[in-house]
Amino acid sequence: MNVRFWAMLALLGSLISLAVGTSFAKSLFPALGAEGTTAYRIVFATLILMAVFRPWRRTWAWADALPLGLYGVTLGMMNLLFYSAIKTIPFGVAIAIEFTGPLAVAVWTSKKPSDWVWVSLAIAGLALLLPWSGGDGASALDPMGMLFAFLAGICWALYIVFGQRVALRYGSMATPMGMLAAAIVVAPIGLFHAGSALLDPQWLVAGLAVALLSSAIPYALEMFSLNHLPKNTFSILLSLEPAVGALAGWLVLAEHLTLTQGLAIALVMAASMGTAWSAGKNKP
Repeated sequence: MNVRFWAMLALLGSLISLAVGTSFAKSLFPALGAEGTTAYRIVFATLILMAVFRPWRRTWAWADALPLGLYGVTLGMMNLLFYSAIKTIPFGVAIAIEFTGPLAVAVWTSKKPSDWVWVSLAIAGLALLLPWSGGDGASALDPMGMLFAFLAGICWALYIVFGQRVALRYGSMATPMGMLAAAIVVAPIGLFHAGSALLDPQWLVAGLAVALLSSAIPYALEMFSLNHLPKNTFSILLSLEPAVGALAGWLVLAEHLTLTQGLAIALVMAASMGTAWSAGKNKP
């Protein structure tokens, strides 16, 4: 088997780990809330990344605070908003809505007329989830949960823009420093909402598991995949995330999607795959 096959398998493993980790994280909401669970994920992931990359070996200046801060704050808020979304709407649906963020960035940077086909698919998928679309899926979805997912998508778009800038400037050190900035923002929010429950040993162990499954393991597997797969192939496979999330939500959380919601997810996935395929096809 060649390395590309293992890279594809690694990316699939990353999606499964992330989906299982996020599904498990949702089970902690009754005790810690979305805010406390997000704090666990971000803080433990920060500690793991700090131990691996040891960014203190590099000399930093105050001028580095703004770009890394913007990157980290969008990362932290993206996680906090997404966890707030899945409190009240199905996991797979939340991912599909959130996917509009990177999809918008891809279309905006491409500006090819053909990409409006994929935009139309995404809009059609989202329209099925909104109240005015009728059908069985819209009325079952909490409006605040959908709003949180949309806002998480905006943060994901900003995360991509800011992330590209800091990656070019700081390389691999951008991730631990950005995560540190995210922890500085999210940890106080989590402490305010969850309080002393965050110090309970049973939840500390669970929080570490969330960080490993949702951040550390997926990040390591994705880095391996990125180094051995073309970008468009990586993006197309990444578009499977809503489906994997929906499956994990069903198996782990017993979340059942309506036919309308399933169709909406499929349309957003098709839009994401089409955008990635179009970008690869037209690459000089």
